[in-house]
Amino acid sequence: MKLNLPNRLTLIRAVLVPFFIAFMIYPFFGEDNILWSRLISAAIFGLAAFTDFLDGNIARKRGLVTSFGKFMDPLADKFMIFAALIAILYSGFIFPEGGIVPTAILSNVFFWMSLIIIFRELTVTSLRLVVSGDANIVIPANRWGKMKTVSQIATILVVILEPLIKVTGGVMSLASMIITAFFTLFSGYTYVKDYWKYIDPTK
Repeated sequence: MKLNLPNRLTLIRAVLVPFFIAFMIYPFFGEDNILWSRLISAAIFGLAAFTDFLDGNIARKRGLVTSFGKFMDPLADKFMIFAALIAILYSGFIFPEGGIVPTAILSNVFFWMSLIIIFRELTVTSLRLVVSGDANIVIPANRWGKMKTVSQIATILVVILEPLIKVTGGVMSLASMIITAFFTLFSGYTYVKDYWKYIDPTK
């Protein structure tokens, strides 16, 4: 099977994820030198996120939309985000002590934000399946969904890199997590509201 450029970018994104996870959870450069682990994991995640931006735009502009791409692109997106959330939760060094915001607060807020993201993604994915199957309607990404994706990517990068700044002490991570939780919930609400008629149990 010969893959076009967008599909290759999608596969590259999926392949990059395990490498990101490895640098997130294993201190390859030693417990006392986490700097490089953070920088490399952030660079890999940023590259993976950039392929997400590229593949969709190239596919639409060049007319290279394929069934494989429709299947694999959202799957790779979910894989990238879910893997990042799990890797950060598993990592023992991601939220350092001694910041302005206590580590316990950052860890707990990130945990609940992760649950919100996973629940929202599963809800909207299930909604898309029902609507496409019963009404033969493809639910497009709306502006809130796009803002949700951008905020999730930005939050993951902030959480990884903010400890290198130190002076902000976790404030940026906490703020970005709260903003991401809002966009995630609200974008999910807009999808359910717009397509509720297809799943309304009273009808």
